[in-house]
Amino acid sequence: MTALSPEAEIHDVLSEMLLSSALPPGLRLGEMELAGAFGVSRERIRKVLQRLGTERLIELVPNRGAFVANPTLSTAREIYDARRMLESGLLLMLANTLSSAQIDELEAHLAQEHEASHQGDRARAVQLSGDFHLKLAEMSGNPFMVRYVQEMVSRTSMLVALFEDAAPTCGLSEHRDIVNALRQRNGPLAAQMGTVHLSLIETRLRIAEHPPAASVDLAALVKARIKSRSRPPKASGRRPSSRTATAPRR
Repeated sequence: MTALSPEAEIHDVLSEMLLSSALPPGLRLGEMELAGAFGVSRERIRKVLQRLGTERLIELVPNRGAFVANPTLSTAREIYDARRMLESGLLLMLANTLSSAQIDELEAHLAQEHEASHQGDRARAVQLSGDFHLKLAEMSGNPFMVRYVQEMVSRTSMLVALFEDAAPTCGLSEHRDIVNALRQRNGPLAAQMGTVHLSLIETRLRIAEHPPAASVDLAALVKARIKSRSRPPKASGRRPSSRTATAPRR
């Protein structure tokens, strides 16, 4: 397996921590603290933070720095409304255009989701769940669809990481309902299953208790995560979670 570049490794660690809600909302991601924890220059850290900001996993505030996203449930409702409108139309179309090979590809993706959920790997489960929706958008062959789905899924990834109190397996069963409808070439059913899925995610969002951001030792948390990742993987170990273009989404 090809070793990750320093920036990719840093991105991998931070996105994993963000998607597993290991970092509380509103926490300032100081360049100095992160540079010390990773043993790299501030310039490398700045590049990674810019990428995470583009992926909507963190908030970049001019003249203030980078912060863990601190979304509200009100914002969540608006985003899920938009996703339901966009993705229901996408599924309606895909039911008539997907090849058997593409549906098999979706089935293979579900198997990866099942593995992550079975292992209790929340960060990877959230990532793969988002990747499922992005994969559907990519199968449309429409770059505008990919762009809009990618942005909205990126935003809801952090909502799920911070506010969802249900096990990742809930979304997996709903994804399977969508794929079954697509295999049946039943567009209205696929659109309905997609709408139900997004609505159920929304109903699972709850205000969660997080430690005050000011009381969190960012460098210590990052060093602990790096140390845990350096341990020998289990026989059924996970793959690296970095993506070339975007972080994992839901």
